[in-house]
Amino acid sequence: MQHAVGAPLPPPHQPGYAAHDWAGRPGPQPATPPGVPLPPAGVPAPPPGPASSAPPPPPAQPPASPQWTPPASTEPTGDYRLAPAAPVALPLPPPTGPSTGTATLAVLLIGPAGAGKTTVARHWAAGRQVPTAHISLDDVREWVCSGFADPQSGWNDQSEAQYRLARRTCGFAARNFLANGISCILDDAVFPDRPVVGLGGWKRHVGPGLLPVVLLPGLEIVLERNAERSGNRRLSDEEVAGIHGRMAGWYGSGLPIIDNSTYDVETTARVLDEVLARAIAES
Repeated sequence: MQHAVGAPLPPPHQPGYAAHDWAGRPGPQPATPPGVPLPPAGVPAPPPGPASSAPPPPPAQPPASPQWTPPASTEPTGDYRLAPAAPVALPLPPPTGPSTGTATLAVLLIGPAGAGKTTVARHWAAGRQVPTAHISLDDVREWVCSGFADPQSGWNDQSEAQYRLARRTCGFAARNFLANGISCILDDAVFPDRPVVGLGGWKRHVGPGLLPVVLLPGLEIVLERNAERSGNRRLSDEEVAGIHGRMAGWYGSGLPIIDNSTYDVETTARVLDEVLARAIAES
């Protein structure tokens, strides 16, 4: 059946109303549920009453397992930033022997010219876990630019006076470092048979807790190292041999002696640290 253009459409089906066909005639009534009596003719049906009983509750659900919740985001996209990448440090090698650790101490490294005491002292100081200073007597002596009394030109009153002054200066610096919690290592060619440049003067200026260690490689080693020097630090072979022979007097003195003839700088510094650790433990 067709409708004229502009004619109203029939109303849609709504709940509670009987359906109508497109012609407006009443359609079939909704079926009555089975078992419900029909009211008499002419008597309106009673309104539906409340539900007789509430539906049974749903079965209990097991507790949900905790879930990870991402951190709150400050980005408009909802993404959150990861921690910045950082290099992973390699694990430290296990210690191979005793160590001075974080102890504050003063060390005097003794040895002939060419023993490597200045290089070893600097390397040991740089590798410690706590602040450590290196003080070289030769460097302090060379602070005197004009009128420097070079011991190579002969040991006399002037060279001895400048040596004493340099030793006092080193001791003063060492005490200041120690008073501020900074360890120090000094190096000098201390002779066992000359009290004027002996160990007693160093202990007077630095303190009785000074730890002396002798670095004494073989003669051929010190001669080879001395040949690589230049300037006033290089001595003649005769002088080197004479100094080395006098240093042998430290044997039998009770001081720890390290023969670093076959050691490189790093190994010598490690052995020095182990020797100092044993000296601390025994004191």
